[in-house]
Amino acid sequence: MMKDTNKINPLLCDPVTGVCEIPGIAGNPEKQMISTSTKAIKIIYFTDPICSTCWGIEPQLRKLKLEYGDLIEIDYRMGGLLPSWDIYNSGGIGKPSDVAHHWDEVSAYYDAPIDGDVWLEDPLSSSFPPSIAFKAAQMQDTEKAVSFLRISREMLFLEKKNITRWEHIERAALEAGLDPLQLKTDYEGKAAQLFKEDLELARQMGVRGFPSLFFSDASNKQVFVYGYKPYAVYEKAILELLPEAEKQQADTTWEGLFKHYSSLFTKEFSVLSNKTTAVAEEELNNLYSQQKLEKKVTKNGILWTLRSAGQ
Repeated sequence: MMKDTNKINPLLCDPVTGVCEIPGIAGNPEKQMISTSTKAIKIIYFTDPICSTCWGIEPQLRKLKLEYGDLIEIDYRMGGLLPSWDIYNSGGIGKPSDVAHHWDEVSAYYDAPIDGDVWLEDPLSSSFPPSIAFKAAQMQDTEKAVSFLRISREMLFLEKKNITRWEHIERAALEAGLDPLQLKTDYEGKAAQLFKEDLELARQMGVRGFPSLFFSDASNKQVFVYGYKPYAVYEKAILELLPEAEKQQADTTWEGLFKHYSSLFTKEFSVLSNKTTAVAEEELNNLYSQQKLEKKVTKNGILWTLRSAGQ
């Protein structure tokens, strides 16, 4: 199969614009009727399990949920970042090993732990299998599916696991509290069609890259946020649609944050606790010294978790 040398690989994410962009898609997002929600604001979030920029906005999204979770519903949709390697051969990335150094650079830019060596040690052939697995997870439980996606990303970005492999998909399912046998049945069945429906919706809405977030209120007034942005931009989208929105009283102590989120990387803890990175890092290391936290150290950052009883 001949490669299309005009197509720049979407894994070449631009840290400055904060976008992992799909080649060949142009135009502005089209306004669509977004389905109703039980919350005041619905957010359709187009993402991909291997989108490094999407990993970079985890602190902002987690803070949004912490402060406005009673007002917003986030509908996670898969966008199909990497169909296969056969169609790309330009833009500086034409084979998996080319991604390794780029991911290390993205990691430093977003201050998010990403180890690019997975592309040297056990490269992924496509982002479609983990995307379909996520749709299968959603069929069981939408909240657990979000945990499944988070765990899958931790495995990819920190543990260098090829999350197209079933053994890793199964482990993520178990850790998220899903039934892995049911997941496999759905993965091999209806989930593929649900993934295709996500791709079609993305096409209809003019999505050309990730992250793409469509905020909508009950009257279908919409605000579009494209790419990596500071927290204030996402918050502004909510306030534009709902000026009277008030923040929840969130517990931002370390105990409160780790009770709400089972794992946090340093930048996440910094953003959620409203502390500088230096102060956050010092506090986390002190908690580790006091044996209250565990840490998973990678070459480009640390993931922190609560120390379980008996450890």
